Amino acid sequence: MKKKSLALILMLLFALVSLAGCAKEAEKTPAPAPAPAAEKILKMATTTSTQDSGLLDALVPEFKKDTGYTINVIAVGSGQAMEMGSKGDVDVLLVHSRAAEDKFVADGFGVNRKDVMHNDFVLIGPADDPAKIKGETDVAQAMTKILKAKATFLSRGDKSGTHTKELSLWTKANLKPEGDWYKNVGKGMGDTFRMADEMKGYTLIDRATYLALKDKYKLEIVVEKDSPMLNPYGVIAVNKAKFANVDYDGAMKFVEWITAEKAQKMIAEFGKDKYGQSLFIPDAVAIK
Repeated sequence: MKKKSLALILMLLFALVSLAGCAKEAEKTPAPAPAPAAEKILKMATTTSTQDSGLLDALVPEFKKDTGYTINVIAVGSGQAMEMGSKGDVDVLLVHSRAAEDKFVADGFGVNRKDVMHNDFVLIGPADDPAKIKGETDVAQAMTKILKAKATFLSRGDKSGTHTKELSLWTKANLKPEGDWYKNVGKGMGDTFRMADEMKGYTLIDRATYLALKDKYKLEIVVEKDSPMLNPYGVIAVNKAKFANVDYDGAMKFVEWITAEKAQKMIAEFGKDKYGQSLFIPDAVAIK
């Protein structure tokens, strides 16, 4: 009986020593780190001018800092951006084709469109100005002279906001551009600028992209500051009621962020250091 009691005591002592050892080992072994939170990614389709001008390079990191969202930027023409939105392939749009934007919302693909900013379009061409339009204040007259001179003109031809604006300017002048002089290139703004420079032709370009790229090329502004050349930008959240997969909450964070004072101030200041003027004028908040 005594032997059994002794054996039981020894077993208990051994168990206690083992448990103490395990506790010490547990103290030495650090607790596993918590799993990192999944990265929040917002898919945004936008016009090439916001990319080519460098504006997004300034805005996107600040949006991530403030919200934790990384923006996956898809820079295309405004028309293509809205096509992506109409398929639910992106969460939010930043575009500049107002009539098409209004239709996009009216058709139920987008919600909560807000004015963000504007700049303007300019006609650029070679220094020798074969159509003799430099200094013209009426863009319709300038387009008429280009057509009559059959001076080389490059159209983006990509259903972008710039392409849509260009077509509207021909229509305003009651003109139908056609012939070898009219080049429908199907390219983004940066490529169209480069090709127009190589061909010594005219093209329509937004001022921000022109200022950002002008040092690379020889084309210069020949017509500007006529009211039909105004270029407004809007932001639109893709409608979750149509596409359950879209990140509507993230899209609305961006809509609210880019139309709030911080981002609007950044837009107002963008370009001043390098070009001596803002490349875009904020429209959502009055900035002094």
